[in-house]
Amino acid sequence: MNGNSSIDLHLWLIPLIPFVGFLLNGLIGRKLPRAAVSAIALIATAIPFALAANAWLQFKSLSLPYVERLATPWIATSVFHADFALSLDQLTIIMVLIVTGVGFLIHLYSVGYMAHEEGFYRFFAYLNLFMFFMLTLVLSENFLLLFVGWEGVGLASYLLIGFYYQKDSAANAGKKAFIVNRIGDFGFLLAMFLLIQHFGTLSFNEVFSQIAQHPEWHGGFLTAIALLLVVGATGKSAQIPLYVWLPDAMEGPTPVSALIHAATMVTAGIYLVVRSHVLFDRAPIALGVVAVIGAATAFFAATIGIVQTDIKRVLAYSTISQLGYMFMACGAAAYSAAIFHLLTHAFFKALLFLAAGSVIHAVSGEQDMRQMGGLRKFTPVTFWTMTAGVLAIAGLPPFAGFFSKDEILAEVYRSPYLGHALWFVGVFTAFLTSFYMFRLWYMTFFGAYRGGKAHASHGSSHDHGHSSHAPHESPWVMLTPLVLLAVLSLVGGWVGVPAALGGHDEFGRFLEPVVKEQSLSYEQANVDLARNGTAQTPAVPEAAPDYPTERLLSGLSVFAGLLGLFFADLFYRRKPELPAKLGEKIRTIRGLVEHKYWVDEVYGALIVKPVLFISKYALWILFDRGLIDGGGAGISGLNIGLGSLVRRIQSGNIRSYAGWLAFGAAALLLITYFGLGTHFLIH
Repeated sequence: MNGNSSIDLHLWLIPLIPFVGFLLNGLIGRKLPRAAVSAIALIATAIPFALAANAWLQFKSLSLPYVERLATPWIATSVFHADFALSLDQLTIIMVLIVTGVGFLIHLYSVGYMAHEEGFYRFFAYLNLFMFFMLTLVLSENFLLLFVGWEGVGLASYLLIGFYYQKDSAANAGKKAFIVNRIGDFGFLLAMFLLIQHFGTLSFNEVFSQIAQHPEWHGGFLTAIALLLVVGATGKSAQIPLYVWLPDAMEGPTPVSALIHAATMVTAGIYLVVRSHVLFDRAPIALGVVAVIGAATAFFAATIGIVQTDIKRVLAYSTISQLGYMFMACGAAAYSAAIFHLLTHAFFKALLFLAAGSVIHAVSGEQDMRQMGGLRKFTPVTFWTMTAGVLAIAGLPPFAGFFSKDEILAEVYRSPYLGHALWFVGVFTAFLTSFYMFRLWYMTFFGAYRGGKAHASHGSSHDHGHSSHAPHESPWVMLTPLVLLAVLSLVGGWVGVPAALGGHDEFGRFLEPVVKEQSLSYEQANVDLARNGTAQTPAVPEAAPDYPTERLLSGLSVFAGLLGLFFADLFYRRKPELPAKLGEKIRTIRGLVEHKYWVDEVYGALIVKPVLFISKYALWILFDRGLIDGGGAGISGLNIGLGSLVRRIQSGNIRSYAGWLAFGAAALLLITYFGLGTHFLIH
């Protein structure tokens, strides 16, 4: 049932078909040939993409938001109801196309990458399950259904990260991701309780309509709700302080890393903030928190990425850093810029991870860049496609990352709340990003090959049937997605070329109906801020465009990217001895960064060990074993003792029974006598 009687898009099929793929491969995949398993998984992803493309073609004919809901309520009480409803608008169609399009390419790549792995059917079942929950998340019409998808991608990520469950590090990484995300999810859950309390509904349209009808609402409970949503978003999108699960997620197969990092799970937090922007527009304190968290995370993760030697971990920290950019954009109320970078990041980050997987395939499972080098001769297609990804994430024109990152930096610069300071952090982070990505590029593809022999596999059997250990190019089933993603990493940003650079910012205009401000003007917001320290909207000035300043800022961001390339070239091509010499001079700082600022160790000492201690000694030994088990044992012992005593009475001896009868009668007479005597004395 939908609100557009003339058009029926069958949105419910988009998440349902991947779920059917999960059921088929999960239940009978063990008995099917690998070709059939692959076909089921690919079809279950391709059809949703086709349905999303059809929705895109009919988009202009729709009355937005387009909603499909079941005829009967999902949950209905006297004070609350929730529909099982799916919704489509400008933001949703972008997210669905990203998830299904990039997700299909990752599925296709996985057919070649996982060709010789055990649990082939199980892997594709989990991938389809992931797609089902992520599509449910982005298509949901209310916070409750979004939360179902939110929890579902957490479950699917646990299964995929711990795919090599026989390996302790993989199993622990899966548990770490699951537990850390539960912390963030608790904040999201509390936010929903507050939404029900204050609005009586969890429907996006109903909540946002009530806010729009009350321009006097600002701060207060809206800030509380927004901050709790931020807690949830920091967990899913791996921001400070809940980012620690994402680097360890590299224990899963490389296609899993690409799926989680590029188009699905980690973008869920960004999507939640943008979808809930009406709340954040009335909660400037929450926006400020988002901006600071984003800037701090972007810089923090970039500094760690500089010294990583595992090719996948370099990309993991780059993901955390790029998500920080998106958070920073949300904090500046530049929601379309955040989604624009989410789009381009999906292209170049999927490309980088899949290209890294091709490199790992080429060197028989090795992930240490110090054991690579010179691979451009052996893997030319992988080299050129990965080069496109590196140029894109470094923010160099005309690649996609340049336009989206440039828009974020320009919007942040214009923000009146710490805008210039956050812009400087963003530009310096762009320099660091360029440096460590070109460092990866040089260490992997240039110089002499440093492997020379077979290396131990990092958790998988990625010799892929090759008896020779010489580096080799990947099969075309893996290379085809790389080529397509390389093209998208080049042209994907052209849909958002700003007016200052001769474009029309078509992407921003398309998203405008969803992310436009729905409260007071900038001037009134600043008046409120001056009076009582609060404002009802993000303070985004509605001034005439300053194209010269935008071009200058754009030039500075490009300069930062080129500077990173210059130093990477100096350290890792022209003078490769310099990093070791410099590292000796700044040994303390290098050690701090190499140990990732000891954050995991601090968390372990202050949180994990106390929780384990309390769980073991207070809850398990004292409460569980002592009180519960001990109490039960005590009661059972008492019953056994009483039973043993009573058993002695049942001797079968007539004289014994007569004696007990006489004893009982005497006892009864004594009790009666003394009881009556006491009664007469009292009265």
